[in-house]
Amino acid sequence: MTTENTPVRFDTKIAVLLREDLESWQRLNVTAFLVSGLGTEVPEVIGEPYADADGTPYLPMFRQPVLVLEGAAETLAAAHRRALSRSLPRSVFTSDLFATGNDRDNRAAVRAVPGDRLDLVGLAVYGPRNAVDKVLKGARMHP
Repeated sequence: MTTENTPVRFDTKIAVLLREDLESWQRLNVTAFLVSGLGTEVPEVIGEPYADADGTPYLPMFRQPVLVLEGAAETLAAAHRRALSRSLPRSVFTSDLFATGNDRDNRAAVRAVPGDRLDLVGLAVYGPRNAVDKVLKGARMHP
């Protein structure tokens, strides 16, 4: 029996993997960009809208926590390959995107490089907990 006080357990996981050598501002920027893609592709990850006691409405957010991990460039490349092999919803951020200033140029920068040669600095992935855990093997929790 579940009650309002029973913790909600999810059978899915949202996770972001960041390259360990990023500056603090880059970590925050990359994380924000990466997770924005998940809500558009996988609408069930979005919860209900919020409202405060005065009735002021706020936008809905993810319905579950987002885990943020870090790892070396090799860890990111391996996670990318595993996410692709499992066909999990994913978003990528490459080092080239730090030099662009708009969505069109961002997409062109990614499109210009074969997938196995992307200079990944971040990867977001969503799916069943076990599958996401396997994709992120070798990564560690962000400090």
